[in-house]
Amino acid sequence: MDKKVINIGDISGKVLLFGGVYSNLQALEALISVAKSEGISPENCICTGDIVGYCAQPEETIQTFKKWGAQSILGNVEIQLKNDEDDCGCDFTEGSRCDNFSQQWYPFAKSKVSKDSIDFLKTLPDHIQFKINDKKVTVIHGSYFNVSDFIFKSTSWKTKLSNFETTQSDVIIAGHSGLPFQHREDGKLWINAGVIGMPANDGQTNVWYVILDNTTEPFSVNFRKLQYNHILTNQMMQNGLLPKSYAETILTGIWDNMEILPKTERQLKGKPIVV
Repeated sequence: MDKKVINIGDISGKVLLFGGVYSNLQALEALISVAKSEGISPENCICTGDIVGYCAQPEETIQTFKKWGAQSILGNVEIQLKNDEDDCGCDFTEGSRCDNFSQQWYPFAKSKVSKDSIDFLKTLPDHIQFKINDKKVTVIHGSYFNVSDFIFKSTSWKTKLSNFETTQSDVIIAGHSGLPFQHREDGKLWINAGVIGMPANDGQTNVWYVILDNTTEPFSVNFRKLQYNHILTNQMMQNGLLPKSYAETILTGIWDNMEILPKTERQLKGKPIVV
């Protein structure tokens, strides 16, 4: 199937990058407040996908995102929802804890999302491209080749390089893995802004996003922590329909399990993130 790629041209000023809202309405509302305080227009706010996910307010989150007017690509969850599929398409190992938990949160999300929200998800592209100070940027979810690929900082540069070569990009903005990082090599830059819907397995309740600023050459990359009303998010998840372990992660900042993580990232559990 042909990919839908939107090129939004040259971007000036600050660009807010984020991923994995995961139905966390409180985190999204906090991020919108940041964008307003920084003077960043909605069209310069770009999500790497998975607006819907583990938390308790999928419909409210989509509608708030839509009203805000920010941009997003399709994550695997959006693809599955718009295609009326019965699983999240996260590429979890069958029978794993993540897979078993997805059989709770995904049906819950699917049951709550309205036709209007599904119609909105159908408008989202597979990828967004733009230029910032003459550097070509491509926004992807997992990888350009597979929306559900898990790519981490420790993932080989060869794997990352194929994405740059195919898209002819200088910068890749990615999501899906849930951990913020940047990797520079061969004059290229891979950025994962992290996610705002869940903590980054570092023992902290804050979540992560990135602001690009083109007032310096070629541009600055600023990883930032986002504080939000995580107590309310946890309380909303105590509905008997969602995994209790994910609700606990909201409070502890520690993932229930590390099945998707390579050895290098597993060793960083509970440690402060240095980007």
